[in-house]
Amino acid sequence: MRYELYYWPSIQGRGEFIRLALEEAGADYVDVARRSKAGMASMTKLMADRRQARPPYAPPFLRAGKIIAAQAANVLLFLGPRLQLAPRDEAGRLWAHPLQLTISDFVLEIHDTHHPVSGWLYFEEQRPAARRRTRDFWRYRVPKYLGYFERVLKNNRGRFMIGRRLTYVDLSLFQIVEGLRYAFPKRMKRFERKIPGLVALHDRVAHRPRIAAYLASPRRIPFSQWGIYRYFKELDA
Repeated sequence: MRYELYYWPSIQGRGEFIRLALEEAGADYVDVARRSKAGMASMTKLMADRRQARPPYAPPFLRAGKIIAAQAANVLLFLGPRLQLAPRDEAGRLWAHPLQLTISDFVLEIHDTHHPVSGWLYFEEQRPAARRRTRDFWRYRVPKYLGYFERVLKNNRGRFMIGRRLTYVDLSLFQIVEGLRYAFPKRMKRFERKIPGLVALHDRVAHRPRIAAYLASPRRIPFSQWGIYRYFKELDA
């Protein structure tokens, strides 16, 4: 099957969690809005079409034949078994999904370090709040989230988050580590000694042949100041 991924064409964002799964599986897919202006218009039309009984609220969403799945964690719940990136048993799949939902919660908190007041305001308009939010983020939230994932990994004996095979959860945690290294290089360098298992997992994922090829290709959109992860020197003290 050929999958159609709908996401903003110039940022990694939440769409990247889905791209990583498609790339690791060697799936046949098209990043619709990146093809042309017509692709972007097609994405917008699907969201705005009032005749659509089940319109997606916002990207990312994925079309597979007649099925449209929306929300990154939900898309991965759908794709995981089809791409052999999810546990084979129901209990395992029901364990993978809440881990991915927890990653989604963490992603929101990462974004809110630089936009704690409103996404409609520029960073420069909310600097004091961003500095306060970032201090609390690194004091309380990063240890809680990454400490939890480190513990889950350790309890699974270290190589993967679930069972003995790579899943989409491992790919998503790779992206979390990558993004935090971009946005907070100094803080992340200090913190990584507390999460050696996740760092090793990140490195294993980065060296997988299809992921390595993807990261070196133009299909991988670079980090920028318009995505979830944004670098501001004053927040990386």
